[in-house]
Amino acid sequence: MIRLTDVNKHFGTNEMKIAAVDNVSLEIAEGEIFGIIGYSGAGKSTLIRLLNGLEMPTSGEVKIGGSVISSISGKELRLARQKVSMIFQHFNLLWSRTVKDNISFPLEIAGVPKQERERKASELIELVGLSGRENAYPSELSGGQKQRVGIARALANDPEVLLCDEATSALDPETTDAILDLLTDINSRLGLTIVLITHEMNVIRKICHRVAVMEAGKVVEMGNVLDVFQSPQEPITKRFVSQITESVEAKQAIAHIKEEFPEGKLVKLVFVGERTEQPVLASLIRKFEVDVNIVQGNISHTQGGAYGTLILQLNGEPAVLEQAIRFLHDEGVRTEVIESD
Repeated sequence: MIRLTDVNKHFGTNEMKIAAVDNVSLEIAEGEIFGIIGYSGAGKSTLIRLLNGLEMPTSGEVKIGGSVISSISGKELRLARQKVSMIFQHFNLLWSRTVKDNISFPLEIAGVPKQERERKASELIELVGLSGRENAYPSELSGGQKQRVGIARALANDPEVLLCDEATSALDPETTDAILDLLTDINSRLGLTIVLITHEMNVIRKICHRVAVMEAGKVVEMGNVLDVFQSPQEPITKRFVSQITESVEAKQAIAHIKEEFPEGKLVKLVFVGERTEQPVLASLIRKFEVDVNIVQGNISHTQGGAYGTLILQLNGEPAVLEQAIRFLHDEGVRTEVIESD
């Protein structure tokens, strides 16, 4: 559906050249929710603008469906853009127009007859959960409702791809979850391909099938969300995953345990899929003479399955502790020793 091949985007002159996107290649399948995560300056916003032709690559190819976006222009590019819609962090609504008129605006620009515009707008209002608010103005809406209008407007031209540029960053956590649920529902109902950029790993965890991690213009890691959560490879990916798996309170508890029981082993257990539901810890305690302190536990649900972490402080004879850790490994639980003084 979407394919980027050796894509580069440079800004500036030869003397002061900045590589906003640096030799990026990736493929996104039809109907997939694909996340692109990175901190400010990573290049993710430039990358998403390359997908809808708002920026053209310095080199490389950008292909969406049957159109090579990177090598077309004029009317052909405008027609291709109609199949790629976008929603924004700050909504970008027309403040002098009602909800229905905001949603109808792309159809008006495209020359769609008024009766058809109104029919389509009414369908989309119901789809995004704004029935009864069609005559309200943006100033009368909450942040979540404004974003629902933005989503409905983006769907007006029946796009094949929906680009989401930090679409939930301006929303509170509860409203963010509601918008992400709506995007998941739209993906399921319409088979729409969604590309979502964010700096929040919780957004990736909740709705994305796969994720690309960007740093300094490069894609440094890419894979299924569950795999990335289970075994992040790059330091930046580990930082993002720790947003979900390690709270500030957990880090404080780890520091306290290290000081209180320096002779034990501090271990992090990672459970994936069905293992999150198995009583592995109970079996460990019954089988070995070890004292167990639970420092922190967490289970997250991704589109690919459940992912759980458990941080334990184990005390006992060194040989027994080694046997206990080996037992966990044999049970299919990935075990990482954090502290072994």
